[in-house]
Amino acid sequence: MSEVKGHTKQLTVRTERTQRDSVCLSVEDVGVGIELNKAERLFDPFFTTKITGMGIGLSVSRTIIESHHGRLWAAPNDGPGTAFSFSIPCKPDNIAESMEVCLATMAGETV
Repeated sequence: MSEVKGHTKQLTVRTERTQRDSVCLSVEDVGVGIELNKAERLFDPFFTTKITGMGIGLSVSRTIIESHHGRLWAAPNDGPGTAFSFSIPCKPDNIAESMEVCLATMAGETV
């Protein structure tokens, strides 16, 4: 948000349980936002909107989150800025379900 002039810089972090088996974390800023023509490429490897950026952070983050059966996305805020969010499945609530997932994973099954 270094380019923000004329209003207070604010960063909001939220977590919520979105479904019985999923949790979501969102980081919202009141920065300058992302141009629509660049938004489509945000998660492409080596694409950056920053002068000193390398363009690998969001791509690597998406790969890690998706490897845990999650999802990562960006969306414009109602006001200025952008929200980056990800959701991932929650840990099973009981040991029996956790053991089933563990054993299936060890056997090479997709869970």
